[in-house]
Amino acid sequence: MPLESLHRRDLLNLLTSGAVASAASVAFPSLALAAGEKKDKRPIALLVPLSGERARLGTSMRAAALLAENSAYVQAFDTQGTAAGAAAAATLALKKNPAMILGPLLAEEVPAVSATVAGRVPIVAFSNDSVLRSPGTYIFGITAAQVTSAILRYARSRGVRSVVVIDDHSPWSSAAALAASKLEGELAMTIRSVEIQAGQPLPDVGEAPDGVLLPGNGETVVAAARALKDSGVQLLGTLQGLDHRPQSLAALDGAWIASPDPKAFGTFASEFSGRVGGDPGTIAALAYDAAGIANSLRNSNTLTPAGLLSAQGFQCVTGPVRFRTDGSVARDFAILRARASGYETVAVSSGA
Repeated sequence: MPLESLHRRDLLNLLTSGAVASAASVAFPSLALAAGEKKDKRPIALLVPLSGERARLGTSMRAAALLAENSAYVQAFDTQGTAAGAAAAATLALKKNPAMILGPLLAEEVPAVSATVAGRVPIVAFSNDSVLRSPGTYIFGITAAQVTSAILRYARSRGVRSVVVIDDHSPWSSAAALAASKLEGELAMTIRSVEIQAGQPLPDVGEAPDGVLLPGNGETVVAAARALKDSGVQLLGTLQGLDHRPQSLAALDGAWIASPDPKAFGTFASEFSGRVGGDPGTIAALAYDAAGIANSLRNSNTLTPAGLLSAQGFQCVTGPVRFRTDGSVARDFAILRARASGYETVAVSSGA
């Protein structure tokens, strides 16, 4: 799962203040029930791998969810990280009459859960495979298409008209390249993709573009950034490219990167570390956000499919989100500028 690379220790040094507020108060303000209204006490079912190869991640997700929602309302079910396990977990969950199902995590598990649930309750899946969305099954993971849209829209607003996307053959990079090509007409940009092999120099891209999008991470991206240094080309990146090593920051200096807001994520990470222990990653933050949304809806007595589709959306530590009827999720991202000392937020990109 590529999103785990956005890590607490990488983001905490972006905080400009030593004072850390409660993550819950930042993400999900409490909404009081009207006098005499009865609180919806249906549980939410959390479908995560609590055994198998991803048990550690699933346990972290469960701990994060319990930070955001009253433990009396969170019932976790072990998917074992398999499609069959996820279907069995969904079957058990439905017997508890849940208001909502949060999970599963993996792309191969989502169809099994959707088929089992058959539209009876909303599913907020943590996968980032947008192909799996459908009415009632929401893809809550941060997708390559979302951050690619965010960074290209920002770049276009700053006068960038031509972009070359460097595809390093990773699934994330290839998905970003495909997403970028689909935006060419809408953004009135010229967008080309070129493939690069690890350890090989950048291929000749012809006439110099205004910007180069490096959606991946690792040494291939750093090498490409070094090769483009001082060329006058604007470097663009996604959250996968966040890299705090001094040599990487030097290579990426001046790059624009779309990412969840570091301050909000850092606040959550500090809360998690203080109350649970350990360092949460982005997927744990998604579990926190999903449970927090359920908590917010419960407190406003709107824990319903219609409530989830509220036009005002929800403030989350991974960025403001709005659920759409087709199962997609619109997200706002921070636009960061890389500096030798770290990353600074320069703008917000809405609705990716």
